[in-house]
Amino acid sequence: MEFKSRKRNRLKYYNYSQSGAYFITICTKDKKCILGKVVVGNGALDVPEMDSSPLGKIVDDEIRKAGEIYESVKIDKYIVMPNHVHMILIVENDNKSGTSGAPSPTNEIVPSFVSMLKRFTNKKTGISLWQCSYHDHMIRNEKEYERIWNYIDTNLFKWEQDRYYIKGEVF
Repeated sequence: MEFKSRKRNRLKYYNYSQSGAYFITICTKDKKCILGKVVVGNGALDVPEMDSSPLGKIVDDEIRKAGEIYESVKIDKYIVMPNHVHMILIVENDNKSGTSGAPSPTNEIVPSFVSMLKRFTNKKTGISLWQCSYHDHMIRNEKEYERIWNYIDTNLFKWEQDRYYIKGEVF
């Protein structure tokens, strides 16, 4: 059996111990829409809103709590969608670890943060909510940061064009 080779997901010359911003996407297991559904609001503007399921409410609550646990990680922006979560994480790596006093590499901080979030939400819900891996992208400049912020901010408006959209799926 021949296995598909994995794409290298780290920049070759990037110093992963430095502070930075990361765009994270975590998908539910099998991309099932178990966190809620997008509905058009009843207001004058007909703005789409997330109607969170009980699982989605737990995920939202645990994301808020997770932002308080890691001192070196700030959740700058996030959205819970029906079958995935987007976040901008700001890693401020001024803490020291180990006997060398060297900062923890962000390629350890970000996976630890995501792992902790997954564990806490799974424990709180009593089920395994998430796919094994997640997508992370290092935000390299202000323009990219603004583009990603806007993407998260308008994600509900573009749900039917979203790459994770599954027609007819509801919690």
